[in-house]
Amino acid sequence: MCAYLLGSISSAVLVSRLYQFPDPRTHGSKNPGATNVYRIAGRGPALCVLLFDIGKGLLPVWCSFLLGMEPFALGCIAVAACLGHMYPIFFGFAGGKGVATALGCMIPLDWGVLCGVLSAWLLVYKAFRYSSLAALVTVCIAPALTYWLKADYVYAVSMLSALIIWQHRHNITRLLQGSEPRT
Repeated sequence: MCAYLLGSISSAVLVSRLYQFPDPRTHGSKNPGATNVYRIAGRGPALCVLLFDIGKGLLPVWCSFLLGMEPFALGCIAVAACLGHMYPIFFGFAGGKGVATALGCMIPLDWGVLCGVLSAWLLVYKAFRYSSLAALVTVCIAPALTYWLKADYVYAVSMLSALIIWQHRHNITRLLQGSEPRT
């Protein structure tokens, strides 16, 4: 429950309010995440959102990891944090895609998996300049990479990947139609 509530704090909305930028839920892509905040407000505010969103995943999973919780419990905590980000109770259940929060969840689990997913995201983004495409490719390879390096967490990472793919369903349509905006 705590992981979900922490995940429900929408940093994109709070940063936009703090700096008096338009609400990212009603401007740009209408997604309260770092990419849309970047488009609306620039690099600094987007970096704040990115770091906060990573922290929303990192904090509950890391604390639970340090408490010695089993992989299944850690997976449930990670999923709860991401669901909070995607469907925040504090912001009318209108949330983001969960990519940064899921990344934060992976930090305490394994550095190899973390480096692999970050490398995949960066390579795809640099090659094509679509944040959504980079996220989709990354979450598609994340379960296999996790299985190879840290098999205990493959079910949790697979669940996070499925949730993130679902959240990107409109981006997938726009990518296929050629109308997805580049970042």
